[in-house]
Amino acid sequence: MLNNNFSLDAKSIYKLSSKGLSLKTLKEQIDEDLDFLLELWHSQGLEILKHQGNFYFATKFISLEDAEFCIVDIETNGSKIDKHQIIELAAIKVKNSKIIDSYESLVRCKEINPHITEITGITAEDTSDAPDLKKVMYDFKNFLGDAVFVAHDVKFDYKFISLSMQKIGLAPLLNRSLCSLSLAERTIESYRYALSYLNKSFGLHPSATHHRAMSDVLTTYELFKLSMANIKKDVKTVEDFIKFTKEAKKLKRLKFDPFLEKESQCKTQEDKLKIK
Repeated sequence: MLNNNFSLDAKSIYKLSSKGLSLKTLKEQIDEDLDFLLELWHSQGLEILKHQGNFYFATKFISLEDAEFCIVDIETNGSKIDKHQIIELAAIKVKNSKIIDSYESLVRCKEINPHITEITGITAEDTSDAPDLKKVMYDFKNFLGDAVFVAHDVKFDYKFISLSMQKIGLAPLLNRSLCSLSLAERTIESYRYALSYLNKSFGLHPSATHHRAMSDVLTTYELFKLSMANIKKDVKTVEDFIKFTKEAKKLKRLKFDPFLEKESQCKTQEDKLKIK
């Protein structure tokens, strides 16, 4: 996922992730100094390098074992960036399937809708001593660096954080991103792919508190590891991995909800016992 601030067309972006983009094509699409733009993009979490005459995303050459993935989750007091804000953000950095760092913070917020409090358990009073959005965005940007941004249904978290950064004067995110929901659809058979349902199905994080940021991050981490164990052997680099989550064939969904079947079987057993 790349923000509109990234001034290359879709075809060029695809070439950066695959066979490379020529200097001529790159210069045709930018008005500013190339070295300056490469530095600017790097400060926004995206490293582009030159290899054998062409330009590539650095992630084209980073193996899965050496890559840093940042698994992220946010809670917000609404879905509209112009009216609402992040109230909690959590993230962990993962390398070679192991957690190497973590970040977690509430965000000071004057007003939280009772409906949101009911879902998350977070009240405005809970956030009264928390840092403000500017502080959390700066801290998270430093934590994220140029790691691959991972989230369950990644578009929402990525876009909301990127726009939140712009709200407080930072440049938007340009980090490469990966959706754990799309990954799960290609590696795990399930009736549904909501994080809470997958957690229930596979016991990913038994003590999870759904709709709290760090709890959902740790659940996503367990799902990420489970999915990684089922990817194809020819997926070796980060760009191979990202491509797999977008283009590999999705597994067929289970036709029936196993939990409903189990409930039905239990009810049948109860009815039989009553008859006896």
